[in-house]
Amino acid sequence: MSKSTIALLLVCSSFAAAQNAAPSPAAANAKFAQMSEQFIHETLAQSPSSASQAGYHHYRDPKTGKDFALDSLLDDVSAAGVAAQRNLYARWRDRFHRETPVSSLTPEDAADWHLIDDQIALNLLEFDRIQNYRHNPTMYVELLGAALFQPLTDDYASEQTRVSDVLARIAALPHFLDQARSVLSDADPIFIKVAVEENEGNINLIQTTIASAAAKTPALKSRFDSVAPPAIAALKSFNEWLSSDLAKRKTDRTWRLGKQFYDAKFHLVMETDITPEQLLSEAQSEFSKTRAEMLQLALPLHKQYYPDHDDHASLAQQDRENKIISEVLQKIADDHPNRNALIETAREDLVGIRQFIIDKKIVTLKSRDNLKVIPTPEFERGIYSVGGFHSAPPLDPNAEAQYWVTPISPSTPEASAESRLREYNNWVLKWLCIHEALPGHYVQAEHANDVQPLSRRLVRALYGNGAYVEGWAEYVAQNMLQQGFADNDPRYRISYLKVWLRAIGNSILDIRMQTMNMTDDQAMHFLMDDAFQTRAEAEGKLQRAKLSSTQLPTYFVGTEEWWRLRRAYEAVTGKSFTLAAFHDRALDEGALPVPWLKDLLLPRQ
Repeated sequence: MSKSTIALLLVCSSFAAAQNAAPSPAAANAKFAQMSEQFIHETLAQSPSSASQAGYHHYRDPKTGKDFALDSLLDDVSAAGVAAQRNLYARWRDRFHRETPVSSLTPEDAADWHLIDDQIALNLLEFDRIQNYRHNPTMYVELLGAALFQPLTDDYASEQTRVSDVLARIAALPHFLDQARSVLSDADPIFIKVAVEENEGNINLIQTTIASAAAKTPALKSRFDSVAPPAIAALKSFNEWLSSDLAKRKTDRTWRLGKQFYDAKFHLVMETDITPEQLLSEAQSEFSKTRAEMLQLALPLHKQYYPDHDDHASLAQQDRENKIISEVLQKIADDHPNRNALIETAREDLVGIRQFIIDKKIVTLKSRDNLKVIPTPEFERGIYSVGGFHSAPPLDPNAEAQYWVTPISPSTPEASAESRLREYNNWVLKWLCIHEALPGHYVQAEHANDVQPLSRRLVRALYGNGAYVEGWAEYVAQNMLQQGFADNDPRYRISYLKVWLRAIGNSILDIRMQTMNMTDDQAMHFLMDDAFQTRAEAEGKLQRAKLSSTQLPTYFVGTEEWWRLRRAYEAVTGKSFTLAAFHDRALDEGALPVPWLKDLLLPRQ
């Protein structure tokens, strides 16, 4: 069996014979596995770009028997294509509810059923009500960039074949952009600004990376010379259209999602019972608590760094906290990398982090060593302004996993570059490596890529819970801190608390901006004065909060859920509890909503 082919599971013959009887548990679960596999195949075939990300490369249409090499195709984003996707999800929702009711499934399969059901509901919410495909051009730019970039990094075929696939997508690019034009009706200025910037990254990707790959073979070079010029012209024309046409259309839509849409999306993204109002209250309380903890760490450092200063006791409480903490953080931020050394510094940090994980038995590291530290692709830098993680495809777990570090452009003014370097100084950069790579997202994804059976791995990878994923990366960073990472240096501890304050603040910012009309000025004041972020970081977060919705709260929600699960697990296991055993068991389930794990990991009381 090839790595990109999923073997279909057979439904027991007794199920077919007992048409009028309730299916046996084995038959129900076998049918659900078969259906979930088919659902994944069909929905990925509707989005070849997503199929490439998943490592799914070939699709055979069950109706026509025709084979499709998905890596050579682009998504159909026309109105008809959007309607076809919407109808596909609606049909599958009906089938899952009728043919495999969740009450008939084992707990493990029931968890997968709920993941699929929530994902379908989220897609239908988008298609029917939010409709970003009509209002947000960044989704097309990023979809296109991912389609061109992924085949270059996933060793699913020879390099010649993969470059040939990319060239086929480049040839289809003008038509793809024509379809996007036909569907987009209006857009907020921030969406247009970022789409233009990221589309410049797509142009650069073609002119540099893809051009270099094609130049290795005369036939591919000749083909590139044929398809690249019209594609680049189409990208430039699309940017011009965004600025001169779409930007000038009147609209009553803004980047703000609004409470009605936000609440509906929030519930499906978090997959918990917490409401935005409850989360805002909890986050504000934790925000104040964390600031107070930072002050206690800052006071002795302040005396050390500023022996000629007093303790600012004459100031009001918040003003005093701001003064002392910010002065200490400013001194710590002096210790930062050179603007050209961010990626190399990250690589060096990962060496020490890996050894600490092994020495302290934090979590089991998989035998695969497929992590590569690379610059963030330009078409993703609007949302990943600092860094990010891109896992190996769940269907091809031995392929390259990437820790993205966003470089500082040579054109960035010195003051802006210095602001960013001070935010991501040598202490905060250690946290970034922990969060995005080891033992954060990379380790979590490596465990998830070993989930069996394969159909379950795909469900939990493709539709995995964001709060589980982001919560793990913050929760495990806190474990590293508790275990004495960085020799318990107070500079790292207060730097981490600043990061945690930012994670808490993400929830406050997202809810207030998307549903409570928080202004840019209010957001910048909150980020810079209350959360101690530099101007460059605050500006990047402000943009990110406008580009996304409900993603920023996943950090705080997920972290709190991981700690609740950990306490429950410790209470049951008692003296036999070990960090590695707990972490391995929870990670080996894949990215389910954390509250669901309690029933799977702990015996029923």
